[in-house]
Amino acid sequence: MPPFALLAVLLAFSAAAYHLGRRRAFALAGAGGRAQRLHSRPNYHGALVALWCGLPAILLFALWLAFESQVITRIVVEGLPEPQRSLPGDRLSLIVNDIRNVAGGRFEEAAADPAVREAAATYRRLLGLSRQALAVVTLSLAAAMALLVRRRLRPALRARNHVEGILTAMLVACSTIAVFTTVGIVLSVVYEAILFFRIIPVGEFLFGLSWSPQMAIRADQVGASGAFGAVPVFLGTALISAIAMAVAVPIGLMSAIYLSEYAGKPFRAVAKPLIEILAGIPTVVYGFFAALTVAPFVRDVGGLLGLDVASESALAAGVVMGIMIIPFVCSLSDDFINAVPQSLRDGAYSLGATRSETVRRVVVPAALPGIMGGILLAVSRAIGETMIVVMAAGLAANLTVNPLKAVTTVTVQIVTLLIGDQEFDSPKTLAAFALGLVLFVVTLCLNVIALYIVRRYREQYE
Repeated sequence: MPPFALLAVLLAFSAAAYHLGRRRAFALAGAGGRAQRLHSRPNYHGALVALWCGLPAILLFALWLAFESQVITRIVVEGLPEPQRSLPGDRLSLIVNDIRNVAGGRFEEAAADPAVREAAATYRRLLGLSRQALAVVTLSLAAAMALLVRRRLRPALRARNHVEGILTAMLVACSTIAVFTTVGIVLSVVYEAILFFRIIPVGEFLFGLSWSPQMAIRADQVGASGAFGAVPVFLGTALISAIAMAVAVPIGLMSAIYLSEYAGKPFRAVAKPLIEILAGIPTVVYGFFAALTVAPFVRDVGGLLGLDVASESALAAGVVMGIMIIPFVCSLSDDFINAVPQSLRDGAYSLGATRSETVRRVVVPAALPGIMGGILLAVSRAIGETMIVVMAAGLAANLTVNPLKAVTTVTVQIVTLLIGDQEFDSPKTLAAFALGLVLFVVTLCLNVIALYIVRRYREQYE
């Protein structure tokens, strides 16, 4: 049975177990369905049976699939002829990949080595036996647990407490997995970055003025200087982000003020969803718009004014990125402005202030901490953007603050360094992890500052 079909059957078993448990609870309530005889409502009894029916079986299902491939591969490798079984690890991995491809039908079996074909047949047979055993074991476990828990239902059973305890444990487990996943990601990046800094000094990376991470393979190779000064990359990131925020903050903030304080309800009901549609457009579409429309327009206008404008410029990428971030700034600012108590507005009106004066001197200052927090979150969004920069600003790491020149950013360089075949002992590849670590630290600091400002705002005005 395919895994998805088996999972669907397990979910159906859980639904059936819920109804069995609920019916059992009504039977325990006695004639007339007097639920007051039960400690917990019948729905909790049904949920308890369903949870014990589904959770152990689904957990076994996940663990089985997680280790299934490794166990089968080890058995198949043990059955290979001695010359192939004793190959080095990298060459043996290639043979294992061929076996899996042949077994999965992704490679023509007739063109494979006879030993690989025999091993692939063994792999398919063991995989079929494993899936059959998985179906039998998990369905048997689900049925047994459902019947066992159903028989243990009693009127005095604290089913609600048990259900809430199980759900609490599930939430704690999910939170723990999320935390450890984040820690694992950070540690993996830090480890690779440390390997990079063992080869390239930290000072050279953070303060060097030349970025050319192409390492020479031969002593006479041309165009592989191996310079890892990341200042041009950081400066390009800051330049494009500054242009984007110069576009997004005024337009987004003014839009939020108008929608919150001046627009009528019918107009607001139409305008705000239209603005937020921009947030749902894929970034690659913005990249096409920047490369095909905005960049040529900027170049043509610059040519009319006698300016030397590159075909790929920081200005074009920053403007389009700012357009993309407008809904983010507008939505957050609108929420914070609407959160300002109406009593502050009424007090200003009672003193004779006009609507414009109230907005400028009361509403915006009161919402300013929250607006600043939203702007910092938007800056984090701008720093992490990749596609628009790739398509509109180019890949050249130029040390310049001229928005009409081509620049690059941290995220673009990470993508560039990790494209194609990589050797993770090379400074060229490890440089991507060093850039990622710097990007992580910067965005983390911005998010922490933004959250601090927002919390301080909430303590003051809620």
